[in-house]
Amino acid sequence: MHNEFTAIIEQDGDGFISYSPEMPGANGQGRTVEEAKRSLVEAIALILEDRREDGLRGVPEDAIRDRIAVA
Repeated sequence: MHNEFTAIIEQDGDGFISYSPEMPGANGQGRTVEEAKRSLVEAIALILEDRREDGLRGVPEDAIRDRIAVA
């Protein structure tokens, strides 16, 4: 599945911090802009995985599970 999020990156001392307004709680940091972006990608992926697992808890065994894509 392909998702795109806005990355806000700000200088913080000698490094950079990053966050995404569409994904509250997802933050990254790094010595370079690229490191801060990669860190943010990892944080977003972890949050999405946790939300997906949490959302599927308690789903009945006989329920239809399918994937959809949002463009």
